[in-house]
Amino acid sequence: MDLFELNKERQLEKSAPLADRMRPKDLKSYIGQEHLLGEGKIINRMIKSDRIYSMIFYGPPGVGKTTLAQLISYTTNMAFEKVSAVASGINDLKNKIKIAKDNLMYENRKTILFVDEIHRFNKSQQDYLLPFVEDSTIILIGATTENPYFEVNKALISRMYVFELKSLSEKDLRILLFKALKEDLILKNKNIEIDEKAIKSLIKYSNGDCRALLNALEIAVFSEDDKDGKIIIGQSSIENSVSKKIAIYDKDGDRHYDTTSAFIKSMRGSDVDASLYYLAKMIESGEDIKFIARRMIIFASEDISNADPNALNLAVSCFDAINIVGMPEASIILGQTVVYLASAPKSNSSYLAISKALDFVKKESDYEVPNKLKDTHYKASKKFVKDKYKYPHDFGGYVDQEYLPKEYVGQKFYQAKDIGYEKVLSEGLKKLKEGK
Repeated sequence: MDLFELNKERQLEKSAPLADRMRPKDLKSYIGQEHLLGEGKIINRMIKSDRIYSMIFYGPPGVGKTTLAQLISYTTNMAFEKVSAVASGINDLKNKIKIAKDNLMYENRKTILFVDEIHRFNKSQQDYLLPFVEDSTIILIGATTENPYFEVNKALISRMYVFELKSLSEKDLRILLFKALKEDLILKNKNIEIDEKAIKSLIKYSNGDCRALLNALEIAVFSEDDKDGKIIIGQSSIENSVSKKIAIYDKDGDRHYDTTSAFIKSMRGSDVDASLYYLAKMIESGEDIKFIARRMIIFASEDISNADPNALNLAVSCFDAINIVGMPEASIILGQTVVYLASAPKSNSSYLAISKALDFVKKESDYEVPNKLKDTHYKASKKFVKDKYKYPHDFGGYVDQEYLPKEYVGQKFYQAKDIGYEKVLSEGLKKLKEGK
């Protein structure tokens, strides 16, 4: 490398964002994920034994998924190739596979193929990778912010380890903050003072995201005037250097569960405004919109049920729609669905019925299915002429006969409520049995 190239590289390094400049060069400098990298933990063991297998890193943004994959390649002397599922297609994958094959053939060196946002690949793209993961042409490391068990093909995920990377703790973020002030090639040459309130605001804003913390710190430092050779960073400096209001709650903390609980209970109590407030609070705090939509699907069945059967249809449609649209417009769809669910009549009778039935089956004896209800191909069915199954359609749609095992005749699980459409269903069933 000549002097011009060296100077160019140094200039690029200085112009890079603080988060890039602070990217660790070795595993000792990596902050967080002790449950995977601590002494005796699984990834630590993989690296020590030089047995690296395909894996998926699943976790929120800014927790070090890409960096960890790069460090694994450096530590094990594997080649490192990277693609983004957002911008790459089959041809890009074919090129990377060719590189991996050449690395094996000419250098006897394995290749880590890192796929960022792997959940964005469609089924055919994910399937394309299968044989190369299986025969170890590549060591595939996928990164995703979504739950891989929902978003990644089962065939692919069955061949990979799934590791959840967690948001950085307050302790981790403090270490990173002071490390940046002390070691960054630009910040270390500035006389920077940051007070405790500013530190707490910065940590709260970043919400476990190291990239968010470093970006906000850099903006705060370079937007403050140098006063008598000193840059003073206070709470207002941080609050004016972030792109959104300080996070309302930590997604891994108690307030996350408290807010989710309040959201469900407000819908159950038919308080539309409170339901919208807690929905907005979750959205503004960066809650996973799929998590919110899944909770609404459960609520529609558990708390509304047949009092308004359309509630479940709408909740499922909401989940599909937010996946198609994404944020920020997904908030409109979530809001519409919440208003409907909170306004709908409520009944938990189906929930109570299946809970009672499950408990009954677990505790009571398992008796045979009545002969008349057995499969029509049952080899001994001709013996049960006296106990013949009556086909309801031959009797106008309903005929009185027992369906439970004789030992449980009369057992009741479901108790309908006189609410909404459930009342209509209940009255219809009653009239049917009375022959009206």
